[in-house]
Amino acid sequence: MEFFTSQESLTIVQWMLRAIVGFVFFVLLVKLMGQRSLSQVGLLDFVIVLIIGNIIAHPLSDEGLGLEGSMITMSVILILYIIGIYLSLYSKHFRKWFITDPIPLIENGMINNRNMKRARISLDELQTELRMKNIEDIQKVALALWEHGGKVSIFLKTEHLPLTAATFNKPVKPFYYPNTVIKEGTINYKQLHQIGRDEEWLLKKLQDTYSNITIKDILLAAVDDKENLSIFLYNS
Repeated sequence: MEFFTSQESLTIVQWMLRAIVGFVFFVLLVKLMGQRSLSQVGLLDFVIVLIIGNIIAHPLSDEGLGLEGSMITMSVILILYIIGIYLSLYSKHFRKWFITDPIPLIENGMINNRNMKRARISLDELQTELRMKNIEDIQKVALALWEHGGKVSIFLKTEHLPLTAATFNKPVKPFYYPNTVIKEGTINYKQLHQIGRDEEWLLKKLQDTYSNITIKDILLAAVDDKENLSIFLYNS
């Protein structure tokens, strides 16, 4: 652990170990800070900008420090960043740690106070988000989701949606957000249970609607309020 303490000089391996430890520590620190600290910036992007900015600042402002150590450190950080991006694209478990599931803040006009604490968003901030979307009454909101990166997605109740040609002379339907039952070739059992269905029902539905398609062929599949199945396949 000599690389961890102050040294007169460090070897290349020790510089690399410092970079790896610093990167992992900073990712954990930012993760603990919560999504509010990230705003519209992704976790990995946020980490890489702050670390590289701090690394390059010291040798540029201190004549007693050389650039070699900083260049090695930044190179290792960049490699770790690229690996992180690659893993987030191809590893579901890794991506799930960096990209959290949406958190419902408002459901059917009712504020979910527990989820607001989870998202670390205050009532004032929630009201600001509503005002920015020209929504003056919380009871008009069917669903508001706290998304990864700090954005709030808001869906109005059907009766409060802007009128279009398609809505004239049609009865008002309750708002329904389609349930994602298959994602990236994997069945989402949690969503299936929410609609009161199981894997056997899904497989039969898939067989009846798309007979030549397997679960692994599907990028995304969703079920609407009438239990119609919509699927999107991987590009061939």
